[in-house]
Amino acid sequence: MAQRARRVNGDTASQILDVAERLVQVRGFNGFSYADVASELEISKPSLHYHFPGKAELGEALIERYSARFAQALDAIDARGGDARAKLEAYAAIYADVLRDRRMCLCGMLAAEYDTLPEPMRGEILSFFEQSETWLAHVLEEGQREGVVTLSGSPVEAAQTIVSGLEGALLIARPYGDVARFDAAVSRLLTSLVS
Repeated sequence: MAQRARRVNGDTASQILDVAERLVQVRGFNGFSYADVASELEISKPSLHYHFPGKAELGEALIERYSARFAQALDAIDARGGDARAKLEAYAAIYADVLRDRRMCLCGMLAAEYDTLPEPMRGEILSFFEQSETWLAHVLEEGQREGVVTLSGSPVEAAQTIVSGLEGALLIARPYGDVARFDAAVSRLLTSLVS
């Protein structure tokens, strides 16, 4: 126990975010409490409140951190290069990795609880999806210029379809614990867009 307490004390805020993120991705935001986080980390609830005064502040911090990591993953995809198809497949792989961990996309899970969340969290969720759609639209435009992508509508509409399709495929594959089911849905979705 002393070793665990030292580890938590080294970066308590990050440890709180790690536990809370996993709980949201598995149970939803309304499915866990500060007591759950405190118990798992073997710290007091006042310690949690010191770092995150309320659950709304914790939720906002979760989304900000998740969005920042997602943006880094998109930057890494861009840095690797490749054509639009390769970038779209790498984007879908981010979601598949979340499913392999038996979790949901944090913002997808929060979107299901949208009406019950504090207003600042709602704005952060929308920003996350808009960031993804903007990146995807750019990739799709690039793919059109290269002749790799064929779209029947605008790149923005296609980007919205991809995000919605991946979130939906993740949602349906999760109870089955079936990454192959998710991969098949993604393959059909991308094949409908990419020549």
